[in-house]
Amino acid sequence: MKKISIVGLGDLLLSMKLSIYTEPDYLEMVKIINEADAAVANLETLLHNYEDNAYPSAESGGSWAKADPSIVEELRWLGVDIVSTANNHSLDYMYGGLLNTIEYLKKVGIKFAGTGRNLTEARKPTYFETPKGRVGLIAAASTFANFGRAGLARRDLHGRPGLNPLRYKEYIVIKEKILFQIKKITSEIGLISNPGENKFFGKEFIEGEEMGIHTQINKCDMEGNLEAIREAKRQADWVIFSLHCHERYMDDNDRPAEFIEEFARASIDEGAHMFLGHGPHVLRGIEIREGKPIFYSLGNFVYQNFTIEKLPADFYMKLDLDPYKGTPADVFDAREKTHHAFQGDNAYKRWISIIPYTVFEGDKLIELKIIPVRLGKEKPRSQRGRPILARNAEADKILQEIKSLSAAYGTDIIMKNGVGYVKL
Repeated sequence: MKKISIVGLGDLLLSMKLSIYTEPDYLEMVKIINEADAAVANLETLLHNYEDNAYPSAESGGSWAKADPSIVEELRWLGVDIVSTANNHSLDYMYGGLLNTIEYLKKVGIKFAGTGRNLTEARKPTYFETPKGRVGLIAAASTFANFGRAGLARRDLHGRPGLNPLRYKEYIVIKEKILFQIKKITSEIGLISNPGENKFFGKEFIEGEEMGIHTQINKCDMEGNLEAIREAKRQADWVIFSLHCHERYMDDNDRPAEFIEEFARASIDEGAHMFLGHGPHVLRGIEIREGKPIFYSLGNFVYQNFTIEKLPADFYMKLDLDPYKGTPADVFDAREKTHHAFQGDNAYKRWISIIPYTVFEGDKLIELKIIPVRLGKEKPRSQRGRPILARNAEADKILQEIKSLSAAYGTDIIMKNGVGYVKL
């Protein structure tokens, strides 16, 4: 029975070289990734040279993420084999930016999943062959602007480029007397819902005693993605599902929304060996389901989202800057004054990460190590965002964070010499 080692990496928002640095702790981290049989990450940036077809979209995933196409060589040097390209930045530069990214990845042989020229392409598994066996990846996003989702092709019309969606709806449970008051107020100001509906301000309200905001998965998207898992299970030795998902439970950013937990568990039940959550830019807990790992969020891994060389006028205006006279440095100076990566008690959480190092023997997970990583929040803009192994007290702090987050799922992590070991 064959063994394979697979590492998962968080969000890659990269815009600068990685291969020029030589610190021992950095090179040791790179060695860990390269020596694994497969390494999977979320590529949360677009690769293009501002070509004529790469128009900045009116809406973006926050910033307009972009990197020089030569960055793909940095990914190869880092040891990344497979990437998800489905995320809220996939259409930051419209279809041209998306399709150019796909072509640049193909040129260097980095496998990708999650986007394509139509929904069938975006949803299909990609495969990476290793001497130990074949690894399949399906990737989707639940966080995206609606225009970014791919569309099905018909016999008489081509499909729409975009990402593989996992949609959901949000509804609010509210007590009867409060719902009555909302109906009365909205009626008085002329916001009448359709007969039989309790929908106000774009939100659906349901009567109930346990008040709160809840989510429900889109059944069509759920079944389409589970079908892709079933396909990959028959075509590969190991199957990974990657979901880009910012959504939280109520106001708790440490816990994913209900539909994410539901889908992650369903993906394991259908045959996935591993579920990788990306997107919220902070760590979330680890769950072990039927001996398979669910990582609800791996946080940032490369966080160079503040050194992009050109930005559209929309970004300047969004920050009340002159779109004609300003420079990218002006944008990022203004953004840092309010951005949650720098402000608030939880800013630190955006600058830490983990590398889950998994070993499977056949279908069975026999080892799961958690390697803590820091991203250098204290460094100047030109240097921060590059991962490096955390050591000593800082390593223990990061491990304690993921240990606490995982306890809610009944997962126990033993901390030893700066590394976490998940009890299986």
